Amino acid sequence: MVVAPAKAGRREWIGLAMLALPTLLVSMDLTVLHLAVPALTEDLRPSGTELLWIVDVYGFLIAGSLVTAGTLGDRIGRRKLLLFGAAAFGAMSVLAAFANSPATLIVARGLLGVAGATLMPSTMALIRNMFHDEVQRSRAIGIWMTSFMAGATLGPLVGGALLNAFWWGSVFLMGVPVMALLLLFGPKLLPEYRAEEAGRVDLVSALMSLVAVLAVVFGVKRAAEHGVTVLSAAVFVAGLLVGWAFVRRQRGTAEPLLDLSLFKNARFNLAVLALVLNTGVMMGINFFAAQYLQLVHGLSPLDAGLWTLPMTLAGIPVALLTPNLARRVRPAYIMALGLLVAAAGFLIITQVDESGLPVLVCGTVVMFMGLSAMGVLGTTMAVSATRPEEAGAASAITSTGNELGGALGLAVLGSIGSAVYRAGTEDSAGIPTDLAGSAKESLGGAVQAVTYLPRQVGDRVLEAARSAFLDSLHVVALVCAVVVVLLAAAVAVLLRDTGRQDGSQDGTDGGTGSGTDAGAEAAAAGTGEDTAGSGTGADTPGTAAGTAPGTAAKAGAEAVTS
Repeated sequence: MVVAPAKAGRREWIGLAMLALPTLLVSMDLTVLHLAVPALTEDLRPSGTELLWIVDVYGFLIAGSLVTAGTLGDRIGRRKLLLFGAAAFGAMSVLAAFANSPATLIVARGLLGVAGATLMPSTMALIRNMFHDEVQRSRAIGIWMTSFMAGATLGPLVGGALLNAFWWGSVFLMGVPVMALLLLFGPKLLPEYRAEEAGRVDLVSALMSLVAVLAVVFGVKRAAEHGVTVLSAAVFVAGLLVGWAFVRRQRGTAEPLLDLSLFKNARFNLAVLALVLNTGVMMGINFFAAQYLQLVHGLSPLDAGLWTLPMTLAGIPVALLTPNLARRVRPAYIMALGLLVAAAGFLIITQVDESGLPVLVCGTVVMFMGLSAMGVLGTTMAVSATRPEEAGAASAITSTGNELGGALGLAVLGSIGSAVYRAGTEDSAGIPTDLAGSAKESLGGAVQAVTYLPRQVGDRVLEAARSAFLDSLHVVALVCAVVVVLLAAAVAVLLRDTGRQDGSQDGTDGGTGSGTDAGAEAAAAGTGEDTAGSGTGADTPGTAAGTAPGTAAKAGAEAVTS
């Protein structure tokens, strides 16, 4: 007999609001620095290399620290790690705000990344522990993703307002009151949970995972920005080798940092892979859409961010309503339908021309709505496919996969777009030979080049460059459409046995749906070690018992600032 999991009550839903706060902030922090770069550059005068590290180190260290942070939460307690990360994030936000040198700001941003990495898996893992009912959990994840989307939307707006009134460091101080609220109310509203037989933390494995992910992400992003070079290829290969050594170490140690048995779960693997591809196509197309807004239409970064608002706002109701639909229709079919809707959005983008701003907005709105449905249910499926004691590690793997998916999407689709652009400008009579080194490499190079040319020649160069860029945008959008159609077919076929989130399997219980998950949770309800003391005495059975940054959500956040 399958025992229905306990329903979450008012305390859990209020606790979810606490979990939404750091999620909102981390997504805002991904976007807001880009607006502050001109002001901080004038004040601190960093070198080109230092400026790159100021911008990139935050994202790099989030990606590199996720696996260790997720597993650490399983070992020492997810609430404990969340509150520690919140305190560190607040402190490093103050350090970044008042940094008086590029080196100080780089260190502060790097430590902010490490602190952010502790927040993301902890929030998702606690959702896994607080919401045992599949329908409620899916709704909670939808709200969690909505907070990420809201942060992406608010980041440029709040940041722009602060920069108009205060100095550049003010954009970092947004995190201080948010983290203070979490530290004040989190211990009262959030349950504690850690794995029953938590072993020691393998510091060597932690270092290896950091190096492996950092090297792979750095190599891929470097290739996306500058093309494949000896440096990017060498760093990428080194990351793969360290990753291979990390896997061998996990198999040979009695207390692995990461339990590789997670990857024996086909449902988990497929959901994570689907999320990786979901994030990749979103990040890739948003990279080109941002260039279109700024380099074809000449919008400022803030105005370009405002034109992405319809996309983000359209995804919010989808994220909130999709869990209700999943009560009546199998999640795999909804995910597949969402991907087909996204394909329609990509096909709309293939019709964009130089005056096609409304067409672009329409295409990105349709695309994001479809990918948001996939993101919510894919994240729910990945987290629900694991045992409660594995929620931290599972959430970290999902978040890391989304980081890699975004980097790979930018690299692969960026390379395809660059190749189409170069081919389109190669034989163009509109670009003088002496500008080939810049105008024929990218649209940004062409825009910079024309500032030194007579107007008539400059107009001819821009016309040819923009025509080639539109060709590259169309090809990339078409590739994305093909990818999501193939992914939709794979999801519909390979995940079709996952039942509706009301627990039914078309008349049967069990299978790989929520019925089995409910039974697993019920069996595990008494195994967790609740260390919250009297403050969590009201927990329902099993609450002592995880991103995506789903990450369709995270991708949406970064899309605003591409």
